[in-house]
Amino acid sequence: MRLTWVQPEDLLPHELAASADEGRDVSAVARRWTAAGGSVLPPVSGASAEPAGPRLRALAVELLDECDALPSAPSAAEPTGLAAIRASWPTEYGLPTGAPEPDRLHGGWLGRAVGCLLGKPVEKIPRHGIREILTATGRWPLAGYFTGVGLPAEVAARWPWNRRSAPTSLAENIDGMPEDDDLNFALLALRILETYGPEFGSADVAQAWLDWLPGGRVFTAERVAYRNLLLGLAPPETALRHNPFREWIGAQIRTDVYGWVHPGRPDLAAELAHRDAVVSHVRGGVHGALWVAAMTSAAVVASDVDSVLDAGESVLPPQSRFAATVREARALGAEAAAGSTDWESVLDTLHARHGHLHWVHVRNNAALVAAALAYGRGDLVRSICAVVSGGWDTDSTGATVGSVTGALTGAAGLPVEWTGPLRGRLRSSIAGFDGVTFEELAERTGRLGEES
Repeated sequence: MRLTWVQPEDLLPHELAASADEGRDVSAVARRWTAAGGSVLPPVSGASAEPAGPRLRALAVELLDECDALPSAPSAAEPTGLAAIRASWPTEYGLPTGAPEPDRLHGGWLGRAVGCLLGKPVEKIPRHGIREILTATGRWPLAGYFTGVGLPAEVAARWPWNRRSAPTSLAENIDGMPEDDDLNFALLALRILETYGPEFGSADVAQAWLDWLPGGRVFTAERVAYRNLLLGLAPPETALRHNPFREWIGAQIRTDVYGWVHPGRPDLAAELAHRDAVVSHVRGGVHGALWVAAMTSAAVVASDVDSVLDAGESVLPPQSRFAATVREARALGAEAAAGSTDWESVLDTLHARHGHLHWVHVRNNAALVAAALAYGRGDLVRSICAVVSGGWDTDSTGATVGSVTGALTGAAGLPVEWTGPLRGRLRSSIAGFDGVTFEELAERTGRLGEES
């Protein structure tokens, strides 16, 4: 057994990359690590091929402690605290604030599942590998669920499907929405609101994880935060100890429901998202959570994707790297939508800008989401196919883009060839939700919105 995302010798290379990205000087730490025989190359899947020996592992723990003790790189543009983030928020949003049509909420849940399902089998496969798979099966450009039918053996060997997802997420074997953390966290947010109400705190989120979320079904920052909870730490300290994934995508995939229950109020949605996000993330990792919550708040009542993107940007620290990233990506996507460039050129630019980041980092994936939403102009199929073809964290980006475009469209307007295979239900490892229907989830979400 080789547990991913928590081994000290695997965390340290990721910490070196995270600290460098934040502007902290960890060169002395890196030299000590390499002199002892350690690798500074972060493992792609969360665990190196071989475990470190006792001496090297002990040194990794010592060096992680040293990195934790380093002062944060000073930057008022990258706040984590809500008060500093709120300082730039507008007082009015110009969005309808009445209860959304139930069909819009249903569409948000369905769209999230469809987009996630599309990206599941190719999660972690790079962009050029995805294209080779599709070309080899005569399905380029992407326009439907992936299939292994007709895939040459040599291509399959070069680009193996996601091991856990392939048996349930290819066109030939889909039978309902399979279990996935991108849906689990949406279900958990629903449970948190139903249990604790809209005044829940970060400690309630942490308790919900311990009560209802299996530790083996969380990854990256969430797995580290879960471990820290078991060590006796409380939020927000759970986001800080030995957590090199603190600005990765995890919190960004957890906050759709907070927007759906606050239609037309991106500020209120972002406040809930902040309480959730700080359990495991800081800075850009938190900004991504606020961004998605604000977008989903708009998506269930707005009439166009630009209003959704405006709402998302409105809750971001305006000088942050995250805000700059999504603004630039949105502009690139809009240019492609207008025909002045094409989607592949957009992807070329985004990969040139952000290709140095890990495939689960928040900024590169947020850039793909923003560009795909602007490019797709609210059309679910165009948007999710664009974002998944871009690679990186395909199931998570597909889920977010599907959530927004599904809510803009409404369930009744979504193509049956995409929603039909879901069979109206989903699997989950969250206690009490396995086999729940999308209709029930929409109804429960609607009730929470009325109470809010």
